[in-house]
Amino acid sequence: MQQVLFAFCMILLTVVVYFAMNQLYRRYSYSYLLPILTTTVLIIIILLILNIPYKNYMIGGQWINSLLGPAVVALAYPLYNQRHFLKSYFFTVVGGVLVAAISGMVSVGLLAKILGINHTLILSIIPKSLTTPVAIEVATELGGNASMAIVGVMIAGIFGAIAAPTIFKLLRVHSPVGRGIALGSASHSMGTSKAAEYSELTFSMSSVAMALCAIIGTFLGPMVVSLFHF
Repeated sequence: MQQVLFAFCMILLTVVVYFAMNQLYRRYSYSYLLPILTTTVLIIIILLILNIPYKNYMIGGQWINSLLGPAVVALAYPLYNQRHFLKSYFFTVVGGVLVAAISGMVSVGLLAKILGINHTLILSIIPKSLTTPVAIEVATELGGNASMAIVGVMIAGIFGAIAAPTIFKLLRVHSPVGRGIALGSASHSMGTSKAAEYSELTFSMSSVAMALCAIIGTFLGPMVVSLFHF
């Protein structure tokens, strides 16, 4: 009973902190105040202050974590909802996502290898641009570490969402389709959340790109590893 109560407290802590940080971001829409970033930092601080080990926190956190699977399955909805658009711009969308997936995996792998990073860590961060549940499975199958894969996904998502407005401005990317594909392919769910701030089409295209990138990345990961001998 005590464990159940503790798990409920951890779930409540996560939900309350996220809600508060989301309200803060709505009021002050600075990129560095993204809810996923501020919530993570604040929860870490709270756990350190209260001396609660991560393992204990995950007694409740695992229930939130278990929702990632159904969330990935739900990605089929934006794909279906945008099926007519996909038919009209099939090669543009798929081509853009394919280029993004390949460049994302190859670039981080090569950079990590040049810097002499541990082999297991390289295999863990190669699927950094895929949504978390897919990245975990891909990294595990490649021989990487699931925990490090999650860290890689979070860094890619947070950095992409923060840097996107500046990059779009510098490169003069005004197309909702281009912005959506870039955010969804490079920064998965966090990028998609940022895309919602631009327009409905940008958000839809980011959702589609994230789903396609997850599908393509599942097949692409082993190919990249075997091709470049990471």
